[in-house]
Amino acid sequence: MMKSKLQKALFFLLSLLTVGVVGYMTLSDFDFVEAVYMTVITISTVGFSEVQPLNNEERIFTIFLILTSITIFGYAVSAFTEAIASGEFFKQLKLKRVQQKIDTLKTHTIVCGYGRNGMQAIVKLKNYQKELVVIEKDKALIEQLDNEGILYVEGDATIDAVLQKAGIENASNLITALPSDADNLFVVLTAHQLNKKCRIISRASNESSYGKLKIAGADNVIMPDKLGGAHMASLVVTPDVLEFVDKLTIEGETTANLEEVVVNSLPKEYLGKTILDLDLRKKTGCTVIGYKTTDGSYIINPEASITLLADTSLIVLGRPEQIVKLRELF
Repeated sequence: MMKSKLQKALFFLLSLLTVGVVGYMTLSDFDFVEAVYMTVITISTVGFSEVQPLNNEERIFTIFLILTSITIFGYAVSAFTEAIASGEFFKQLKLKRVQQKIDTLKTHTIVCGYGRNGMQAIVKLKNYQKELVVIEKDKALIEQLDNEGILYVEGDATIDAVLQKAGIENASNLITALPSDADNLFVVLTAHQLNKKCRIISRASNESSYGKLKIAGADNVIMPDKLGGAHMASLVVTPDVLEFVDKLTIEGETTANLEEVVVNSLPKEYLGKTILDLDLRKKTGCTVIGYKTTDGSYIINPEASITLLADTSLIVLGRPEQIVKLRELF
């Protein structure tokens, strides 16, 4: 509302300036610069001398400009004062600064929805110091995001313009954790159209939504309820194995036991060499437990003779201090 009033005040001022310039050029045969000069000194009431003596018709037009400018300036001052008093002015400044920061981001992650699953995703991303932007429409949650210093866009993630404000064109990943499968499907479709290189991870509640989300462009579809049930059943069937797996963590920079090493990020001399040549066990104490091939499939406990190719990854296991050493080397 305040923004609308300020925009109206600016529109009226520009309109008055235009009317004044056109009027003086028509009535007095002033050139453009002279007409602008006369209009500015008239509506600002500074009282400098005229370009040339005015006739009665020109004086009446000048009186009209003065009276109109007083009314418009009064409206502008009122709107500006109201905006400051309500805090809307400073809110808009803050939103502009937030948007400017978002516009500078590259390869960041967009999280749609700041509910239970969205919050958990954000905690994990922050632990890894990943740049992220949250899209949320709940004003109470927006205030919470603001207090925590998390970049956000207020709005509906299913709308193209909102995703664009969050920087979807430059994002590397998008997590949509909205409560409605239909909304998640719409976000996946839109995001995939706006940035086909963006990796999209979607939440789903119903089994029937899984295939639709994959077809729409989701790279991964997570069903929290299904995972929770399977986890509880596994505690009955293989409790010791699951408890050991639960001890493994990818929480953050100094507490992780698992790490992904992208072969493309290794020194060039290792490209085309084998896992044995990399000799991670001797250099860091870590063990290679998985290898992601170029076609996206995984080899568990790969042989040391496997060749390191471009666009592949290694999954490495180690104690936190060993993972830290691995990150320092690679």
